[in-house]
Amino acid sequence: MNVFLDTEFTDFREPKLISLGMASEYGEDFYAETPYPDNACSAFVREVVVPLLRQIPNSYFNVGNLHLEIIKWLEIVRRNKEDVFICVDYETDWDLFCQVLDHRVPPWCHYKLVNREIVELMLYDFFKHSGLPEHHALYDAQANRHAYRPNQK
Repeated sequence: MNVFLDTEFTDFREPKLISLGMASEYGEDFYAETPYPDNACSAFVREVVVPLLRQIPNSYFNVGNLHLEIIKWLEIVRRNKEDVFICVDYETDWDLFCQVLDHRVPPWCHYKLVNREIVELMLYDFFKHSGLPEHHALYDAQANRHAYRPNQK
C-alpha cells in the first residue's frame, strides 16, 4: 500500500521538522505539528508555512511521542499486514520521517521516491478544486495522493 508523506521544515540547509502529513491510498489521513526553533525558519517558512499551522485540532505533538502516534496510525491503516511504501516527492521528507522514528523504521515500511510520477496538472487540479493552500504538510500529501500516476510523467 502507498502512503504519501509530506513535511514542512525550517529551512533547506539544516531542516528541522515543523509538520508532517500522511495520506494513505485508501483515504485515511494523519497530520502532526511539532515544536520547532522559530529562529531557524527561513523567511519563506515564516511568511507561508507558519500562518497555516494550528488550524487542525488535536494535531500538536511532542516530538518524543510522535513516533508512537505515527507507528500506531500506520499499523491501523495497513491492510492484512501488507508492506507500506512511504511515497515522497522530496528526499528530505523521508529523512525527517526517519528522524522522527529515531531511525527505527519498521521493516514493513519502505522508501519510495515518486517525484517523477506526480502529474503537475493534477496537483493544480487538487488545489484549485479543494480550495486548500499549498505548503501545508497534510494538504500537500493529499495532493500527491491525488496526482500520483505510476509510470507516467
